[in-house]
Amino acid sequence: MTFPFQFDFFGEKVHYHFIFETLAFFIGVRLYYYHKKRITDSISDINRLWIMLGAMIGALIGSRVIAMLENPSEIANQTWLTFYQNKTVAGGFLGGLFGVEIIKKIIGVKIASGDIYVIPIIVALFIGRIGCFSMGIAEATYGIETTFFTGMNLGDGKLRHPVALYEMIYMVLLFFLFRRIKNMDFVNGDRFKLFMVLYFLYRFSVEFFKPYQPLFLYLSSIQWSAIFIFIYYYKFILRLFNYAK
Repeated sequence: MTFPFQFDFFGEKVHYHFIFETLAFFIGVRLYYYHKKRITDSISDINRLWIMLGAMIGALIGSRVIAMLENPSEIANQTWLTFYQNKTVAGGFLGGLFGVEIIKKIIGVKIASGDIYVIPIIVALFIGRIGCFSMGIAEATYGIETTFFTGMNLGDGKLRHPVALYEMIYMVLLFFLFRRIKNMDFVNGDRFKLFMVLYFLYRFSVEFFKPYQPLFLYLSSIQWSAIFIFIYYYKFILRLFNYAK
């Protein structure tokens, strides 16, 4: 197994990452429309389009900003090209959350809108992380060196935590969790909140297995993003604890 995975296309070497990234987007969108046809959506189609637009613009900006903050020592050397090329899913979720809330304020939608996206997001993340895994150390989704049994040679001859592979496994677990609670009586919007809390809990934890640069108080920009999410959803988290009792 040689990283990064590539194939020949008319004499040129092409990374599989691009294929899986495109598949993740396409399949995620198709799953969204598949689920939408099977529910009675209290949000109109035009407002759904506005909400998706807000999510995409927010994700575009957030993914780049948080990625830039992942390497504080390089901020002064950023160009518009490097700013655009670097991105992180966690920042995309954070920016997308802001984008959706701003658009909903503008168009006057006051009800939760995220539950329908949970399964499509999980599936899209799983597919996208296949592409990240295929890049080895050529993309910043690899882990630090380890002697643990999961250690893999990701292209530099060292045994490292395969962080992208960990996330794929985690997405499988989340998929079965949300399928299991599909018919449970949840408050509208709580499934999306649960996904965000669980995903950022994972991202906060897995950062310790990555060669990250601390942004502040020894924590990375992604870990601070996770803390923001925990604070933002603190009422939901308290409800979860009360429910568990």
